[in-house]
Amino acid sequence: MIFNINRKQVIKMACLFCMSGSSALSQSIPDSVTVISDTALSKLPQVEIIGEKGSLLKNIPGSATYIPEQEIRKIAPISGNEVFRRTPGVHVVDEEGAGLRLNLGIRGLNPDRSRNVLVLEDGIPIALSPYGEPELYYTPSIDRMQGVEILKGSGQIMHGPQTIGGVVNYITPNPPDSTETRLRLQGGQMGYFMGNASFGTTVGNTGILVNYLHRRADNMGPTWFRANDLNIKTVTKLGNKHTVGIKAGIYDEVSNATYVGMTQRMFDMGGMDFDRIVPDDILPIRRYSLSVNHVYKITPRLKLKNSAFGYTTTRNWQRQDYAYSIVEEGALISPNDWTGQYFGDPSVTGGAILLRNRNQHRNRQFEVAGAESRLSYDVDFTNNISNHTEAGVRYIFERALEQRLIGSSPNSRSGELRDDEIRTGHALSGFIHNRTDFTKRFSLTFGARVESYNYERDILRLGFVDTALVNNNNVLGVIPGAGVNYNVNDRITVFTGIHRGFAPPRIKDAITPEGEALELDAEFSWNYELGTRTRLHEAVFTEITLFHMAFSNQIVPAALSMGGAGVGFVNAGATEHRGAEIALNVDFSKLFNTRYKFFYDANITLVDSRYTEMEVPRDGVDENIAGNRLPYAPRLLVNSAAGFELPVGVGVRGVLTYVGRQYTDQINSETPDANGRTGVMPSYYLLDATAYYRMKNIPLTFTLAGKNLTNERYIATRRPQGITVGLPRMITGGIEFMF
Repeated sequence: MIFNINRKQVIKMACLFCMSGSSALSQSIPDSVTVISDTALSKLPQVEIIGEKGSLLKNIPGSATYIPEQEIRKIAPISGNEVFRRTPGVHVVDEEGAGLRLNLGIRGLNPDRSRNVLVLEDGIPIALSPYGEPELYYTPSIDRMQGVEILKGSGQIMHGPQTIGGVVNYITPNPPDSTETRLRLQGGQMGYFMGNASFGTTVGNTGILVNYLHRRADNMGPTWFRANDLNIKTVTKLGNKHTVGIKAGIYDEVSNATYVGMTQRMFDMGGMDFDRIVPDDILPIRRYSLSVNHVYKITPRLKLKNSAFGYTTTRNWQRQDYAYSIVEEGALISPNDWTGQYFGDPSVTGGAILLRNRNQHRNRQFEVAGAESRLSYDVDFTNNISNHTEAGVRYIFERALEQRLIGSSPNSRSGELRDDEIRTGHALSGFIHNRTDFTKRFSLTFGARVESYNYERDILRLGFVDTALVNNNNVLGVIPGAGVNYNVNDRITVFTGIHRGFAPPRIKDAITPEGEALELDAEFSWNYELGTRTRLHEAVFTEITLFHMAFSNQIVPAALSMGGAGVGFVNAGATEHRGAEIALNVDFSKLFNTRYKFFYDANITLVDSRYTEMEVPRDGVDENIAGNRLPYAPRLLVNSAAGFELPVGVGVRGVLTYVGRQYTDQINSETPDANGRTGVMPSYYLLDATAYYRMKNIPLTFTLAGKNLTNERYIATRRPQGITVGLPRMITGGIEFMF
């Protein structure tokens, strides 16, 4: 069934059902929307966390945000980072400017490779290995998404294995009911181009959607890349009770991605921001994915959802070796295998990068397969008391094949085998989640998740030496959670929640290269939330959330992507994260009853993330860093937007982003190191603007966007190995046509 309702009704429903605090959300609701009934929702049998319908948000015991397609299109993003910044509590670190690899942290947690966040696409994990190596070297492109969800409350225990930072779920479009073709093109400076074409139709009981995306850039800062992304989705309705969905994808990317950034001297000199310091570094990524979903509506109140999925990701990274300049008595001490090529100032120790006449190949292939069953049951005890129970079980197998080869030249395509290993994992998990609506105003949610993970590291070759080191370990976690929603009245909602944070240790950290099982515990924390959502006036929406996360232990892997040595681990000990998230949305067109739309919103994050007990070695002496702030955890984040839209379809909006001062190491070093990897990162502002024109009688939209309009020069990150400068001013134009 399909019901058409007006915008006023949508906003009222959103408030009644505890609408997400995203200030972007209510602003993006069009004049009329289509709400699909539960019968039609089964058309796509996928795991839905929040969904785009306001009514589904009442199931979420805590802070949650949904950013729909309309908001994404108005941002005209170059990368998904611009979209995620529209969410309170989220800190995104740019790596190359194109968003090829998402680095997202929530509430002061480490953003490196999004390790502390569970990232899904249509409810399916996408990390290299969801348990053993949850890094995002592949990131779905925001350009092909219908929306994105961010869940930070206790409801994340239904998904796992990561329940520490939050859940990010990318949502892809469904097959349309009738034949539809869409074409979107976007291009601009630096050789940037994005083209997205999709075709969908429904024939009989089967719908199909084919989507092809191509992205490229020639000089996006120091980066060039080419990416092709093909996805096919089918949904077949088998009678009134069964629906089957199949989704397949192929992703192919190549870029000159590198870990090497500028030294501090290079940054201070200026003018070298976008030099390709190691031009022979090449990263190709190939990913194949397939998932099958089945929904069986046993009765109107009893539903069974089954899914099976598998994907493989190949990441063979070719990286040239280098050394930092060493100057003694005014003379440069160069390495024996120096090519003679350098970047920076070789007259200063640590001021230049000297390229070596060899490279290394870090070849990795990841294989993941899993199956999950979920059973949900609804029952009404009385006219006022109802209950929804959902329970599920899941099995995941993962395997990583890793080799390290040493090449004899900067652009060698192969080399001598140095390291060779296989890492495998078997994970079995189950959960039960129950929500009871005692009245129309008060609901209680509670549940628990159990995670059992067994992993093994089989080292076949280490440091050019054939070896046979095998060891294994297992982790068991019990993850409870509970939440309360209380609607004081139709305009005020109060919510609170508590849940256990859990994350298994990475296999490479838990078992050393020498084969020793360190028997690391999983990361555990207690996470608390208390918040309120209000719409005291039809034109003003607010949400305020207080949070506190207390870690008994936080394990930080010493990976190269974090500027470490690439082996072992850093036990970060106990940490605490406290803060507040504030969202404000004002619709002046409703406030003053004008024909044109005029809005202002603000998303503010205040967070204090600190070590509470830990000692680290420094200059041969253990130093107590209790009270120090965690790396890459700015205390203040602000994302604010203002704009208007005229009745003729012309709109303009501006977005201001502020990122506060950050430390980059556990010692909280103020003075930058010569190699640029540590030291304070100053705060910075970014100003973006978008203008668009939606034609009334033709489904045609034109977009003009400007990024970093003030041309701010800022340090985006000091990881992994030196300074990366944020993108300069960039102008893009786009067109979208549907027929």
